[in-house]
Amino acid sequence: MTRVGELVAYPVKSLDGVAVEQAELGTHGALRGDRSYAFVEAGVDPDEASVGGGGGYVNGKTEPAIHGLRASYELARSTDATPTVVTLRRPARDGIDAAERTFALPDDRAALEAWVGEYLGYPVDLVRDPSGGFPDDREASGPTVVSEATLSAFASWFDAVADATEARRRLRPNVVLADCPAFWEDRLFADRDARVRFSIGGADLFGVNPCQRCVVPSRDPDTGEEHPAFRETFVRERRAAMPAWSGGDWFDHDFRLMVNTVVPDRSWGRVVAVDDPVRIGETVSVDDVMPTDDAHDGTRSTDGAEVN
Repeated sequence: MTRVGELVAYPVKSLDGVAVEQAELGTHGALRGDRSYAFVEAGVDPDEASVGGGGGYVNGKTEPAIHGLRASYELARSTDATPTVVTLRRPARDGIDAAERTFALPDDRAALEAWVGEYLGYPVDLVRDPSGGFPDDREASGPTVVSEATLSAFASWFDAVADATEARRRLRPNVVLADCPAFWEDRLFADRDARVRFSIGGADLFGVNPCQRCVVPSRDPDTGEEHPAFRETFVRERRAAMPAWSGGDWFDHDFRLMVNTVVPDRSWGRVVAVDDPVRIGETVSVDDVMPTDDAHDGTRSTDGAEVN
């Protein structure tokens, strides 16, 4: 039986994740507290910004130096990854000394903004969305899913990727599946006009699409150094390893890995946990699982782009 091997939340968008034993599915389906905070360039409205290059977010796509920050957290509660305390470590950079500092949130927000802005060399704001967080894809804002075996396969494609743990840090999934073969998660999507119903424990989800990757997985998660010829290698190996159950009309290109999901509102508030069984249900029309509220129509939607 395929099961949940790991649950990973990213309390601050583009910073380190934290493994949790269980998590509530919050409003719009994301793990409660996942990417509940994000950095933007000072003065930028996050609801008007784009997650792509030059869009106002200070994230792994636009700012390689963000990879140099290490983060650990105290979380709101066992099922809520909203950070109440964050400890950041930064390396020496451009005349700035290496340092470590702990901030309480939200009280120390201004001090945290100044400290990170000093490291980056320009002012930033730390913004918060306590309801649905800051996913890249507002149309498929549920937890992202990949298998342990897929992470190991990805790591084998690149000499510079040490193991499945580093692969997870590069790909940044929320749900890592165990006891299944590589690319098993490709069973969780169909063509563009359909969705695949599946369950994690007692929660229903719909698989939407294979995640379109960006520059983030090509970068060393500690230094930001980019792997040469990353996309070319990825596309070649992904095509060679494509299982019989995968494919479909989402693959206009092969730079896709991991699955984006949507969570129907009836499952908001349910708790998913490590070791929960994962079961595949029927494939349904996309019209049967369209978002039920207009909060999903923001400018962050990206045709299955990576959540980082």
